[in-house]
This record gives sequence, C-alpha cells and structure tokens, in this order.
Amino acid sequence: MNDARQLLYELEVASKIYLPDADHNQLKFLFEGILQNYEIKKKNADTIKNDFQEKIDLYIDALTIEGFSATTLKGYREELKLFSAYVQKPIALVTTADIRAYLGLNPNLKKGTISKKLSVIKAFFTWLVLEELLLHNPASRIRPLKQETRLPKALTPLEMEDVRNCCKTLRERAFVELFFSTGCRIAEVSGMKKADIDWNSGALSVIGKGNKERIVYLSPTAIFHLKAYLSLCEYEENDSAYIFSTSRRPHRQLTPTAIRNEIQHVNDRCNISKKLTPHVLRHTMATTSLNNGIELADLQSLLGHVNPSTTLRYAKVFRRKKTKCSQKICSLNFRSDISRNL
Repeated sequence: MNDARQLLYELEVASKIYLPDADHNQLKFLFEGILQNYEIKKKNADTIKNDFQEKIDLYIDALTIEGFSATTLKGYREELKLFSAYVQKPIALVTTADIRAYLGLNPNLKKGTISKKLSVIKAFFTWLVLEELLLHNPASRIRPLKQETRLPKALTPLEMEDVRNCCKTLRERAFVELFFSTGCRIAEVSGMKKADIDWNSGALSVIGKGNKERIVYLSPTAIFHLKAYLSLCEYEENDSAYIFSTSRRPHRQLTPTAIRNEIQHVNDRCNISKKLTPHVLRHTMATTSLNNGIELADLQSLLGHVNPSTTLRYAKVFRRKKTKCSQKICSLNFRSDISRNL
C-alpha cells in the first residue's frame, strides 16, 4: 500500500468514527479527488518524535485519578515499558503485527501470562483512542487467548496440619492461621493494621483490589496465635501500626516479598505434595468453606471477588469431589449387592 492509499484509508477510518451518519462512499470519492492534486510522502519513524513514554505517563496518571492500586499501576507501567522498549517507535506507528510479535517473543510463557500482557496493551490503546490521542487501536484485531482450565490447588486437612507443625516461630504460625482463616491476598495481609481488628467478633477490615474495603473473619485458632504473636511484638516494644512489621527498628510495614519469604521457609520444612504459598492457603480456605456448606455469594464476598465466575471455580472443584465420592459409594453398594446375591 503506497502512502496516498494509506492516507485515504486512515481518512476513511476517521470519518466512520467521527462522522458515523455521513455518506462514506461519497466522502471517499471526495477524498480521492483532493489527494490526486498532491504528492504524498509519509513520515518515517526517524522523523516522528517517539512519544511512547509520554503517553504511558499520561495513561498511568489517568488510572491513578481513577483509583487504581499502586500494585496495579506498577504492573501496567512495567509491562508498557517492556513493550515500548521492544517496538522502539512512536505510538502512531505501532501495528497489530508489532503486538503479535511481542506476545510471541517468549514461547515458554503460559497462556495466562500472555493474556495479562495482551490485556494491558489493549487497555492502553483503547484509552488512547477514547482520549482522541490515537486514530485507531492496533490491538483491537487480536482475539483473547483461550484460557487454560486449571482448577485451584488446595491443601488437604492432613497437609494443613503438617504445615502447622512445621512453623517454628510465632510469626510463621500467625501468618499460616491468618491466611487460612481469612483467605486474604498477600498484599491485603501486608496492609493489615492492629486497629482494624475487632477481637470480640473476630472481624477484620481489609483493603483489597481496586482500593475496596471488605470485612473478613478470624477463626478462634487464628485469634489465639495472632494474639500470641502481637504479645511478643509488644514485649519487644514494636509500636508499628501494622500487624506484621519488620523486627528491626524502625519497625516498618512488612512487604509482600518479605511475607512470601516467611511462607517459603515453612514450605522448605514441609513434606507435602503441593508448594506452600499464600495463594494456596487462600484456595484452601475457599475449598474448606465450601465443604462446610458456605453459600457461593458469601464466599465471593469474603474473598473479594468482583466477578462471580472467579468464585465458581471453587464450586467446580467441590462438585468434582462430590461426584467422586458418590461414585465410590455406588461402587461399594454395587459390590455389596453382588455379594448378597452370591
């Protein structure tokens, strides 16, 4: 496609977006007539200012105003910086082929990771078009990937007891019981404050994704071990407002990375079939709650899921287990009937 045809195509696209009720065939005819009087040469990448970083900054500023969490903003910025470094061209020159090539750069990436990358890039270009900073969205033609149907992994009651026995410090045990009792995400646990605990009811206020507040509940076991840990903190004159803070002065909020390392220490001592992580404990809480008869809507609220379909994944696991149990019972009954007939 020569430069004149490319310009004509872009004018057609613009007219359809901004003049939806116009006669587009007639407009195309008029455009062709006008362009015949000019010699058109498209600017190349070297003569156009690379405004990618500038547009990223504008986008992140907009998301900040909309109330996106610091973790989300950091992830978006890092992903867009990686894409910018790969294409090394101005925003207006980015093509669908560029995005596809970037997504296929590492063949070892899982579908879930690629989908997250695509989601960030799509959201970015969609915003640019809506803000009238770009004519068309080069990511709009890329279809979402089919997701792998992986079911959440949860610990069995025996494995959970093994994890408890492998805790060596009061803080490790408090972490395990808190994650298992509340099903909170690691960032939510990092941000928990002592003042937000209602020791009488076991209720605990947490700030989740999208800066949304919700109430979770501590089990009697979690309350017992959390009080033991906080008593030790008080004895050591740790006056941090956060439940979990650094041991050395000044006592600062414990980061998600530090919490992950604590759980990793417990995992290294355990002899269980699954890797112990904060998210596995979250899955264990959800699965245990379903086994004990909790309603899906209540579980969704406790876990802080915006989309009910996310919570439904746990219901699928629960139904599969029930099916297996019923099959075993039917098999036992069938064998019993045969033995009686013999």
